[in-house]
Amino acid sequence: MATEILMPALSPTMEEGTLAKWLVKEGDTVSSGDLLAEIETDKATMEFEAVDEGVVGKLLVAEGTEGVKVNAPIAVLLEEGEDASAADDVTSDGSSHVAPAEPSGRTEPQKGYGREDGGADAGTSGAAADAASPDTLEKAAAPRSSGDGERVFATPLARRIAKDRGLDLSAIKGSGPRGRIVKADVENAEPGAAPDAAAETKAPDAAPQAKPEAEAPKATDGAKPAMPVGMGADQVLKMYEGRAFEEVKLDGMRRTIAARLTEAKQTIPHFYLRRDIVLDPLLAFRSDLNKQLESRGVKLSVNDFIIKAGALALQQAPDANAVWAGDRILKLTPSDVAVAVAVEGGLFTPVLKDADTKSLSTISSEMKDLASRARSRKLAPHEYQGGSFAISNLGMFGIENFDAVINPPHGSILAVGAGVKKPVVGEDGEVKVATVMSVTLSVDHRVIDGALGAKFLEAFTENMTSPITMLA
Repeated sequence: MATEILMPALSPTMEEGTLAKWLVKEGDTVSSGDLLAEIETDKATMEFEAVDEGVVGKLLVAEGTEGVKVNAPIAVLLEEGEDASAADDVTSDGSSHVAPAEPSGRTEPQKGYGREDGGADAGTSGAAADAASPDTLEKAAAPRSSGDGERVFATPLARRIAKDRGLDLSAIKGSGPRGRIVKADVENAEPGAAPDAAAETKAPDAAPQAKPEAEAPKATDGAKPAMPVGMGADQVLKMYEGRAFEEVKLDGMRRTIAARLTEAKQTIPHFYLRRDIVLDPLLAFRSDLNKQLESRGVKLSVNDFIIKAGALALQQAPDANAVWAGDRILKLTPSDVAVAVAVEGGLFTPVLKDADTKSLSTISSEMKDLASRARSRKLAPHEYQGGSFAISNLGMFGIENFDAVINPPHGSILAVGAGVKKPVVGEDGEVKVATVMSVTLSVDHRVIDGALGAKFLEAFTENMTSPITMLA
């Protein structure tokens, strides 16, 4: 029986993607493990594989199509010997699905990222969770008809649960694609409950009850009414009507950055701690170390020292090595440090795991590799997700100081400015010129209090001003 192949979820945050390229064409025979297409997520381009064998009967989504929702049908797979007309039957009623194809092992995400062996992630809807269950690998039975002849669509798992519980599917309203009844709908249904349609039926003279609306802010005498928080596209376009401009369409990465950072600033109670760090001892130590490492082809950057200093500070102030998990705080044991890398159109935050236990040369090598693959969008999801703390360094762009936005669920992020020659007062009271770097720690107050944040920043400063201790 013909089945639909659904758009896979290739990362926990993926809600839609771009079908960048088909690697098969209609009429091709495929087996489990064969590459089907390349999918662009908000962060990377990934190949994905077939989970079943058959013949590609129809490609439902054209190459280059953006905004394809997760679990939306993208192709139809026919059984061997099945007529191509069966593909049209499937797409006309959507009655049969096959689970999303597997991401390729070459860019393997962690379990739980939309893979059927990892389960649906916490943010998945009932429909998506049901689609991710092993039962969806079965071919769906023909749609059942209700008493009035209307066809009822439900997943195999939902049908089995309904049968076990003695529920009438025609009395359940589906929340899945095209109104399909999914597992959550059946589990939430009351045994013997009347059909939704009957509950919604009202007498002809019964007026629908109006939904309460929030009262609009009232203007005080002489004051203007409150302005809306945001403006829609139409409003903005009208405002600049007659002026020359170029529209830049948002890609998946830009949309994700906009959504996550808006959420971060609206929901995370940020506060900021600042320190000035004299860099001259570190610069001298780095110069000597690089001379000794030259024969090995290793050249350490100041950023390598910053990563190491941050990783060690998380161990020295372990309560700051934490993330916000909604109704609890998770305190991590290893120092997994995320580092912001600018790419065209946005940024990545690849994570250096166990950075506290790694040598400076290892950190340098791994960071160069991650940054290179980030710029070519070749990172796998597990390489840029996780960590408890992030570093954003704009010093190479000449920025002296700035405040960074926390990347949820991290508890903090360190904004690093440029090293600048400034007059400072030495311990002997004499004024001298030194290279000073300004850092700002943005902290989630739900996770880290002021004194704890100050303790972490003090440990970081001591590591930077006494760099030889980082080799111990």
